[in-house]
Amino acid sequence: MHPAFNPTEVWNELLSRREDHSERVSIFMGVPTMYINLLNEYDQTLTKTERMVEYVKATCSQKVRLMVSGSAPLPSQVFDWWHMVTGHSILERYGMTEIGMALSNPLYGERKPGFVGTPMPGVRVRVVKQSEVHSSKEEVLVEGDSVKTRNFSVGSSVSGLLQVKGEGVFKQYWNKPEVTASEFTNDGWFKTGDIVEYIDNSYRILGRLSVDIIKTGGYKVSALQIEYVLLNHPDIVDVAVVGLPDITWGQKIAAVVQIKEKATLELRQVQHFVKEKLPVYMMPSVLRVVDKIPRNALGKVNKKDIVIQLFQRTTV
Repeated sequence: MHPAFNPTEVWNELLSRREDHSERVSIFMGVPTMYINLLNEYDQTLTKTERMVEYVKATCSQKVRLMVSGSAPLPSQVFDWWHMVTGHSILERYGMTEIGMALSNPLYGERKPGFVGTPMPGVRVRVVKQSEVHSSKEEVLVEGDSVKTRNFSVGSSVSGLLQVKGEGVFKQYWNKPEVTASEFTNDGWFKTGDIVEYIDNSYRILGRLSVDIIKTGGYKVSALQIEYVLLNHPDIVDVAVVGLPDITWGQKIAAVVQIKEKATLELRQVQHFVKEKLPVYMMPSVLRVVDKIPRNALGKVNKKDIVIQLFQRTTV
């Protein structure tokens, strides 16, 4: 047990040659930020010789049984890079304090980067259509459990709001009956507040409706999809994409980035990088370079705080 996350110390534990198997790390559970920091540490200190690179991969693949990520969406680039470095396909899953663990990739079987798998035993999930108009009756697009899923919509790819039901779902917020009532549907489904895509019998988290879905020029854009693309830029270490008020577009897209030491980055360079990878309406129009993207202990970014702290004088 360590008092705080330290990438150097974690690598020392993962690569330990302890003979006592009871003290050797066999399962590693982290959040995306931890994996990103571990990969940066690996790049700086563990790639000096081919022998060390081979040792890292052999040790992790042979001595560590499972590596898991949760709390926030894991960028596919991190999934692929980690697999190349350690031989492990990170097991991604999805849960909340209110519902416990709801979706997970399989312990044995294919794990697709960016996807959080299927419902856990005892959990039912459904995807409902997003609507600007409040209605007591929601249109269900997809509904299923650990055994079977039904797609009621046309097409193999379906996006909408994720709702969950099951014995593990909490009953109420303490002494907050009105808040509790607002978070459940009339037929007892908990509203997670997350937008998901269902495709090829698996779910992918597109982001929080409140902060990760940016409404710009009549389009609903996933900030996470833009972040995934930007993380492929060779000089970008970390990124958070937010929506800023704009009198013309409703919201404009701003990218807050942490870049490598001694690197420089301008908005035009970012736009040039993404223009072949994203449609024009998903292109950032604002860039802010910071020393470090603020995250909490779970690796999550409070995007509302970022907007307040960095863009208090937003021009509309």
